[in-house]
Amino acid sequence: MKFPAFLFSLFVSRLADQMLLFLVPLVVFQVTQSVAWSGYAFAAETFPRFLSFPVCGALCDRVSPLKLLRGSQIFRALVCLLGVLGSEAMGGIGWLVGLSAVCGVLTTQGVMAREVMLPQIANGHRFDRVLAHAQTAEQTGMVLGPLVAAALFAHWPWQAVVGAAAALFLLADAATAYWRHGNPVPLLHEPHAEPGHFLRPIQTALLHVLRLPGLMRLTVVTAGVNLVIGVTLASSAALVTGLYQRSANYYAGLQMLGAVATVVVLLAIARGAFALRKMGVVSFLLIFGGGVLTAISPSHWGYALGFLLVTGFDKMFSIYIRVHRQKIIPAKDYGKTTGVIVLLNNLSQPVAGLLVGALAGTAQTGWVILALCLLMAALGIAAAISHRTSTAVAASTSP
Repeated sequence: MKFPAFLFSLFVSRLADQMLLFLVPLVVFQVTQSVAWSGYAFAAETFPRFLSFPVCGALCDRVSPLKLLRGSQIFRALVCLLGVLGSEAMGGIGWLVGLSAVCGVLTTQGVMAREVMLPQIANGHRFDRVLAHAQTAEQTGMVLGPLVAAALFAHWPWQAVVGAAAALFLLADAATAYWRHGNPVPLLHEPHAEPGHFLRPIQTALLHVLRLPGLMRLTVVTAGVNLVIGVTLASSAALVTGLYQRSANYYAGLQMLGAVATVVVLLAIARGAFALRKMGVVSFLLIFGGGVLTAISPSHWGYALGFLLVTGFDKMFSIYIRVHRQKIIPAKDYGKTTGVIVLLNNLSQPVAGLLVGALAGTAQTGWVILALCLLMAALGIAAAISHRTSTAVAASTSP
């Protein structure tokens, strides 16, 4: 079924997306020399990305996810080119932040389309291993994304780097078309239109979150983890190049190492047999420990270790959450429900960016990171207590 072509399209799309994500905080900080503006720019490019998840998820239950996936790739290339033309005509780095925000919404549509397709593509195979292969392709793109962007940015203006990203989005779409040509069978669950008001899909999803056993608990824990991941992403460019006085190439190398660590972890999951609960506990504890290290380390070596722990085990925790979600959510409502959950989970990332911008200068950022790590720990403990209580109640009421 030419599954490698599907993985290649995922890799190339993530490569281009990561190039844009790398450019925004770095260019803004270089121009403004302000950690606050870097945090605000991160929030500006990520808020639209996450706010669009419910709408994009609902669309995947109504429209062919394959059409939505291909459309997201083609329109991202178009938006990149329009942003470059606007910058050349009028100037300013606002065009970079703006095009990244719009591409973020289109990336969300592509992510949700793949999220709906993956359980169907994985039919007959272990879903956690299929997820591991898919996320390995994504992480390989993340390995090369900062490196490619930094290499191009060293010789070209950011407009040229964005143009290269546009070409990669078109290549990703070509790979998707090639995969589909070799896999013409219809997807297992055809999209359907839900009757009623246009907000009905979101209402259905919220009811699932509240009523399906364990789904609210998973959502709360993931939001806590994403607070630490968000504050790490929002502050890393400013801390590495500002507080620790490292170069842009060092920053790109650190991001690359984080993605390499994630690939190693994902390959271990794909080839091994790890208990799902153990994956969740281990990744949660290591992300918490990494966040604390980035907050308190007096040197760039300690910060780098913490950064690698946070970014390296992020996707292990993601697999734990996604496998659990797939077991709980009904297939016919998978897109809309996942979209709302991802929104609830990931709003904490741009919120973390706003907190960095509003509360921290470069020297005070560590206190913000530490406070969010402690909040993550509190949410995790509360979820564990809730799980044990519900399990005990169920055991006592069973015949």
